[in-house]
This record gives sequence, structure tokens and C-alpha cells, in this order.
Amino acid sequence: MVKAPVDLRYTDTHEWVREAADGTLEVGITDFAQDALGDIVYVECPAPGRQVTAGEAVGVIESVKATSDLYAPVSGEIVAVNGAIPDHCEAINADAFGAWLYRLKPSSPGETARLLDAAAYVRSVEAAR
Repeated sequence: MVKAPVDLRYTDTHEWVREAADGTLEVGITDFAQDALGDIVYVECPAPGRQVTAGEAVGVIESVKATSDLYAPVSGEIVAVNGAIPDHCEAINADAFGAWLYRLKPSSPGETARLLDAAAYVRSVEAAR
């Protein structure tokens, strides 16, 4: 069963997006992605201040099985990274939806409407299996 909290939005590259009270977006990887990767050992997040474009590779996540790119779900500016993650990558495996990797200030707030809702994300993952 694919886990996908209904209060989040998703990308087809398995990132999740949560809107914070200040309008920024917390970004992490989905439970499906962390399960497919296995034990995560390294995360490289984009630097604050970096301008990114939707779909752009912005970082790297490495596990005992593979290395994968992290992608920007929307265009905007990186405003923060979760400083606890590099030293505690296991937090992603323990709770993928609680372990945000970076925060992004979207250049166009309506851009998140293009992302998948939980039901659409689950359908896309199940269709790919």
C-alpha cells in the first residue's frame, strides 16, 4: 500500500510538498521513495539563496542501494535546509513525511496546484508497478 498523506502535494519524481504558514514550501521525499532507496546514508540539499526551476535537479540522496537526484517541485528560491538531516539521514527512513529536506519560497504561489494530490500520486505509483 502506498502511503500519501492527503494534506501534501506530490511530484512524479517522488518528492512531497507541505505548505508552511509563512507561504514557503517544505520539500522531502515520499515514503515510497525512501523504501525503494533503502537505508539512506547521505543527502546533499541545495544551498539557501539558490534560484531553482520546477523539475531542476537540486540535490542528491544516496543510499546503500543507489544514488538519486532531488528535484525542485516548483520554481522559486531555496530559503532553508534542514540542518539535522546530514548527520541523521536515518530520520528519512524512520519518517519520510516528517523529515523535510529544504524549504522553498515559490516564485508563483499557484504553481503548487500543478502538483499531484494524494489520490493521483497513489494512482501513478500503482500504475508504474
